[in-house]
Amino acid sequence: MIRIVTRTRLAALQQDADGARERAREIQGAADRAYAGHLRTVYDLTAEAEAAERAAEAERADAEVAREILEHTEARLADARATVAEQAARIDALSGEVDSIAGAVVLLHYGKLHSVHPDRPAAERHAASVGVGPGSWIPAGKRPVEESSWLISPLSKWAVADGGDAA
Repeated sequence: MIRIVTRTRLAALQQDADGARERAREIQGAADRAYAGHLRTVYDLTAEAEAAERAAEAERADAEVAREILEHTEARLADARATVAEQAARIDALSGEVDSIAGAVVLLHYGKLHSVHPDRPAAERHAASVGVGPGSWIPAGKRPVEESSWLISPLSKWAVADGGDAA
């Protein structure tokens, strides 16, 4: 089939083709700008992701250091707790010893230490066992220690003095 195209029709087709080419160039320009924007966005996001990964790696390293410090501190805390437990047991033992000697008394012979006893009745029994009768000793404080042949006195009074001599 043959078609006859007039000059007007050819000019209109030429104008349509030029318009279509211009439109294609505009669309291609817009597509190129969109692609360039997309590439910039990808580049920026990649740079941000790499920076975030570096920051995360630094944070992981810091976390590892903190974990090591925490483990060391926990070990020291466990040691300190063990020491505290040992000291508490020792304090309890010493408290028991202090309680046992809180009522302790000394038996003195002319101001010199003869013996130490847990309480007054024990001191009196000991004195009786060495031949000292009940009327032979006196409580501390009635006359000078050196003038008393036998004397029962609280240990606390004598334990703090140099050489056990309260004078």
